Amino acid sequence: MWRRKKQDEPHRTPAERFTAPLKKNMPGAGDFSHEAIQKLGNPVPMLVTNDGDELLELWLEPFGQDYWLGPGEAFMVTSYGHWDDHPFETAHEPNRITVWATSWFATVSDADGNEVPGGRWRPEGMYE
Repeated sequence: MWRRKKQDEPHRTPAERFTAPLKKNMPGAGDFSHEAIQKLGNPVPMLVTNDGDELLELWLEPFGQDYWLGPGEAFMVTSYGHWDDHPFETAHEPNRITVWATSWFATVSDADGNEVPGGRWRPEGMYE
């Protein structure tokens, strides 16, 4: 996504714009556990709901983890830490929604706030 540069912003190459949030957030992340990511603070949640009749794949980037929502199920994807411009980018494909956490650090939780394990309900034979 392109945006107009503000006068007081330093010049960044496209790669620097992409990696700047990672460099800023990584020292505070510790590890990639659900709890460690939450410690980065600045949570911004986004609800993802499957209103269809079949499994819907939620693909979380930049680390490429799959989550599967059953019909009528909803997950909360929450971005943590620093990002530039916006916390998420999304793309919809048949039977899949891709969510890119531009901070590089996000969690996926159920309605009660519990961590959803990656690959839950993954159809047999996918990604083996």
